[in-house]
Amino acid sequence: MATVEVSLKDIMTAVEGSLGAAVVDYSSGMALGTLGGGKDLDLTVAAAGNTDVIRAKLRTMELLGLTGQIEDILITLESQYHVIRPVSGRNGSGLFLYLVLDKSRSNLAMARHQLKRIEEQLEV
Repeated sequence: MATVEVSLKDIMTAVEGSLGAAVVDYSSGMALGTLGGGKDLDLTVAAAGNTDVIRAKLRTMELLGLTGQIEDILITLESQYHVIRPVSGRNGSGLFLYLVLDKSRSNLAMARHQLKRIEEQLEV
């Protein structure tokens, strides 16, 4: 099992092209931890904004009667991928991992695979 800090370091080192990562509580919109980012990527603002994305998707699934769980949500920008992955299991209920990737330096399939591995080991 890995702490928030260890998980964020693992994301930034294991996932090629990582620009920033966060562990976020989507009930409050607060980031429990962030790593990376910069002046053009405020991870605290992104955490709060992506909380709305995940809440909207959960509401839509409920309205549609969909019973599955969200594996991840992908937002593709011109030069970046933004991956939102809800944390499953009793230790992570209400949390999600947020990862920003440089599109030209990353492999999306490998990033998703690594993020899943890290999410399974996260303990809060």
